[in-house]
Amino acid sequence: MALYFAVVIVLIVISVTALTYNRLVTLRNMVREGWSGIDVQLMRRAALIPNLVETVEGYMVHERNLLAEIAELRARSLGTEKVGEKGEIETALSRSLGSLIAVAEGYPDLKASRNFLELQKELTDSEDQIQMARRYYNGTVRNLNIAVESFPSNLIARLFSFVQAEFFAIDDDNDRQAPQVSIESQK
Repeated sequence: MALYFAVVIVLIVISVTALTYNRLVTLRNMVREGWSGIDVQLMRRAALIPNLVETVEGYMVHERNLLAEIAELRARSLGTEKVGEKGEIETALSRSLGSLIAVAEGYPDLKASRNFLELQKELTDSEDQIQMARRYYNGTVRNLNIAVESFPSNLIARLFSFVQAEFFAIDDDNDRQAPQVSIESQK
């Protein structure tokens, strides 16, 4: 009877270990899938940048520094795979692209350019897709990190070298704040 009881306990432990391991593998793969989604959207946006810069260059003779900064950030973004570093670069790139669009407001001929308007719309769509991919990725990271930290799955995670994943976060406190809007009536 004791042998039967011991066999049942061993089978339960093996089953729980296998189920927990499979859950951790699933969560890790979801994190990888989420990162792939972000990467696809970042590549899509990166592909738009040369066309946008080329379109804008002819109009914005005095904005060379901003255009050079955008080109440099794009190259750095394409050259890194580290989540934290990529997050910092992408935050800076988004800010620079926003500045470029804001500066474009001062160039009526550019604002009227059909090519610029199409690129601006595609860039806005890309930013929306990046935000959706970022939310999905961060949700999968959260789920994996909870499993890696929670008992008893943390024991299995440690045994099989599962580690926490890094969130893809906004690093600039200014980006976390709501924009200040002031509406003044003219007399």
